[in-house]
Amino acid sequence: MKKIFLFLSVLFLSAVNAQNAKQDTFKETNVTLKINVDQLYGTLTVPDVTKKCPVALIIAGSGPTDRNGNNPMMKNNSLKMLAEALAKNGIASLRYDKRGIGESKASAPTESALVFENYTEDAKSWINFLKQDKRFSQLIVIGHSEGSLIGIIAGAKANKFISIAGAGESADKLLKEQISSKSNKQIEDMTFPIIDSLKNGNKVNKVDPLLNSLFRPGIQPYLISWFKYDPQTEIKKLTVPVLIIQGNKDLQVNVTDAESLSKASKNAELVIVDKMNHILKIIDGDNKANFESYNNENLPISEELTNKIVSFIKK
Repeated sequence: MKKIFLFLSVLFLSAVNAQNAKQDTFKETNVTLKINVDQLYGTLTVPDVTKKCPVALIIAGSGPTDRNGNNPMMKNNSLKMLAEALAKNGIASLRYDKRGIGESKASAPTESALVFENYTEDAKSWINFLKQDKRFSQLIVIGHSEGSLIGIIAGAKANKFISIAGAGESADKLLKEQISSKSNKQIEDMTFPIIDSLKNGNKVNKVDPLLNSLFRPGIQPYLISWFKYDPQTEIKKLTVPVLIIQGNKDLQVNVTDAESLSKASKNAELVIVDKMNHILKIIDGDNKANFESYNNENLPISEELTNKIVSFIKK
């Protein structure tokens, strides 16, 4: 009898281990989204499961940040790690290079033709792309940093929305705050009138050469289109469940931003992750250690972050 029990126990444990091993496996495939004459490129990560599973659209942040959370000056693989963590928990995901970035570089319009709505419409197209795939049971949008605002606007087409390190104010206000914290009144006097003009939808013809990196004529149409959107106003429009996650070691976005978003939404759950920085890594050290993490592809992302996301998606 003991031998039979032992044999059955071994079989049971083997089955459990096999199931766990299977859960840890996933397949990644390159996918292409055609929008008129343009092509956008992404990575679809699907767990090795037999039933339908949830799928998350992961939207990267600002600047030249690619689908993996990297840019030409840093490699931390934060979004790649997020996709892998979701897959190990039975959740598929699609992360993509926004137009003009990474493999989607050729799809960028000229600088002066690029507007914020290009990004929001692309996100909606990716959502439609995923909705046509019969392998998925529900669709969740996850927006990181600037991708949060893109995701908020596109999120009405999803079943759930998750904001990670998303701004709580419109970009013009954030830009003023950043300038005030890092410069003197003379710079404020030079830049604030330009920001105000762009906020009102008006281009500025004469820009001091010192300010070209921020306000050159070619980038002004994008800034005008971006400044129009207030995240608090936009998130009020979402009727789907919302999860707002913010780290308290974030050097770029504050906990108050997350709190503002949470207060503006009737459907939001707010989670503050202790010691998590902007790229989802846990920082025990000082600001130097924080900055160094941006170029550390081996440092894992926060386990609390992934646990919160998984439980929110599965509930």
